[in-house]
Amino acid sequence: MAQPMTTTDHDPHREDTDREQSAAAGSELSFPAPTPAQGRDMWRVARDSGTLDLNTSYAYLLLARDFAATSRVAIHEGEVVGFVLGYLRPTDPTCLFIWQIGVDDALRGRRVAGRMLDALVADLPQVRTLETTITEDNQASQRLFASFAERHGAQHRVGPLFEAGDFPDEGHDAELLHVIGDLRIGR
Repeated sequence: MAQPMTTTDHDPHREDTDREQSAAAGSELSFPAPTPAQGRDMWRVARDSGTLDLNTSYAYLLLARDFAATSRVAIHEGEVVGFVLGYLRPTDPTCLFIWQIGVDDALRGRRVAGRMLDALVADLPQVRTLETTITEDNQASQRLFASFAERHGAQHRVGPLFEAGDFPDEGHDAELLHVIGDLRIGR
């Protein structure tokens, strides 16, 4: 049964924590577009996360090649420690869909994912809307995207997209659609 979209609330205490974590992460990270050779590292990060749907290693190689302009890797001391995979929706090239985002366990809680998202969207001036899907039990991802919306003064709506029964594999939870817009980053 479809549920209406909801809007997230603002948490001023989270902003203090985000600023502290951002300072702790320092500038030792870079966020370039991935290369096909880094697809293997993206697969490793996804595998080691224990929470992401793991695709074949081949998929990560292709995505690093074909969607490099709409994706980023996080590089720390020369190693891939995170990635964000996205694509522009074919029916709306001003909408960036974030398909998957992951960060090595050792760097979680240091705003790496948020900084990757910021860097990616800053490089895509045509993007006005960001979409992603998140399962209801994935609180970390929900906080990540709510925080992104807050940082950029954007509206954040949440509603149904895919029900659990839509998936052919058993045990897959429903995916809620998060829509963040009207983005005007760097404009």
